[in-house]
Amino acid sequence: MSARGDQLRGWGFVSPALIWTLCFFVLPFVVMGAMSLATLEGRTLVWDLSLANYAKLFEKAYLWRAILVSLEITLTVTAISILLAYPLAWIIAFQVPPRWQRLALLLAILPFWTSYVVRSYAWLLVLAREGVVNNALIGLGLIAEPITLANTRFATVTGFVHFFVMLLTLTIYANLIQLSPNYRRAAMDLGANAVQTFRHVILPLTLPGIVTGAFLTFVLCIGDYVTPQILGGNTELSVPQVIMVQLGRRADFPLASALAIVLMSIVALAYLMSARWLRIDRL
Repeated sequence: MSARGDQLRGWGFVSPALIWTLCFFVLPFVVMGAMSLATLEGRTLVWDLSLANYAKLFEKAYLWRAILVSLEITLTVTAISILLAYPLAWIIAFQVPPRWQRLALLLAILPFWTSYVVRSYAWLLVLAREGVVNNALIGLGLIAEPITLANTRFATVTGFVHFFVMLLTLTIYANLIQLSPNYRRAAMDLGANAVQTFRHVILPLTLPGIVTGAFLTFVLCIGDYVTPQILGGNTELSVPQVIMVQLGRRADFPLASALAIVLMSIVALAYLMSARWLRIDRL
């Protein structure tokens, strides 16, 4: 077969995926970007190619506050999830016998089998004033009256961490299980203790799993609407919640598009930082 025939056959294989990407990612993104440059005057959409919607992000306190809230929650969830997931992945990889590791991983990913909405409402019941946590604290005599846990940032972070710890556990475990025991033996032969071995050998070798899991956690957390809406209530709004307000109550598609572009820009920046970190780590 000629080289041109091979090229045409290659395009035939690539075309479905390329068309899908163009129709369901590139085109919507272009439309959203163009919409963010329009303005809403009353009920009329004016295509004036203005940056007024982006200027509102700095002029209106609640919009800027929503961006900060999203970043604070996302970074907090990512940090806590890493701190909890690494020991869990370590235990499964090195402390659980190989024949039981699959079962341990199965138990670890059980939360993924439950509906996202159902999990959020379950946490809402657990953290309610008459929920399990408050009743347990009162029963132990630690508090005299129920404390407010639901509809707070604490509840939002708790719901997120419950989900993303499992995701990070899988990515970190995948790195840990590939490490040869010879690395630790060599470090010990050279006089390194357990802490030094972990700091200078194990941790650097598992950074790709940590960074990959952290990036996935960041992306999924900062763009999530369900968990902050159910567990956080309306005490403080994140960017997805503000976008839904603009769409549902005000029909302000230009401002909602501008917020979405900013959100995607933050995700793109996080991707570039994680990709650069991974490249540096390989050098």
